[in-house]
Amino acid sequence: MRPAEFHDPRLVTVYDAECPWSRDDDFFMGVVHSVADRARVLDLGCGTGRLALAMAAAGYQVTGVDPARAAVDAARAKPGAERARWIEGTSMLLPESSFEVALMTSHVAQFFVTDDEWRGALTDLKRTLVAGGTLAFDTRDPKAREWERWNSVESQRRVTLPDSRVIAVWTEVTAVQDGAVSFTHHYTFPDGDELLSEASLRFRTEEEVRSTLHDAGFCIEQIYGGWQREPVGAGDGELLVIARSVDT
Repeated sequence: MRPAEFHDPRLVTVYDAECPWSRDDDFFMGVVHSVADRARVLDLGCGTGRLALAMAAAGYQVTGVDPARAAVDAARAKPGAERARWIEGTSMLLPESSFEVALMTSHVAQFFVTDDEWRGALTDLKRTLVAGGTLAFDTRDPKAREWERWNSVESQRRVTLPDSRVIAVWTEVTAVQDGAVSFTHHYTFPDGDELLSEASLRFRTEEEVRSTLHDAGFCIEQIYGGWQREPVGAGDGELLVIARSVDT
């Protein structure tokens, strides 16, 4: 599936308005700051560039990679975009031994739904990191069963765009099977037009995350359960992973 909020320019605008800088960005900036000054950083699944732009402004050598042209175009159009490198594509395009840090934020890791897709992404990330390089990403803890709240009133929200239009948004879960949750975002515009965005996300257990990273040649340094670095199960229903590439 191709989530329309990244591929349709009209919904890219909604996504940007709905997803400003937040505590998850603070977390990942902290990870990058802890590695090294002037590090080369990969933002895989960079979307519209919120975090990539901030890292570039802080002096890091940033490459943002995303398969969605509309999202990458939006990133390239933002102030300061010239400080970063932007690539429309997938992890398969990543060059060898080119980054000290690789990030997948905003639950990008969950878009690799099948085991083969996930293994392929981790293999690409291992190849593109230097020896000892850091990989950090977020994925929701399935034990928190967050998708059960997506069909509730909590999923209904109103998003105000820069031109003052207000968009009504709600989420409908359509299937839960074999660790994957499929859903549809509904967007209703003031003129009555409704746009849809369909996607599936994989909810991997902590055990699955650990074993797949080990098999791909990574050593896990820490897994947190929340954005304040709480233990797994005691935070925000997250698995916040920090790992290192190791020689195999």
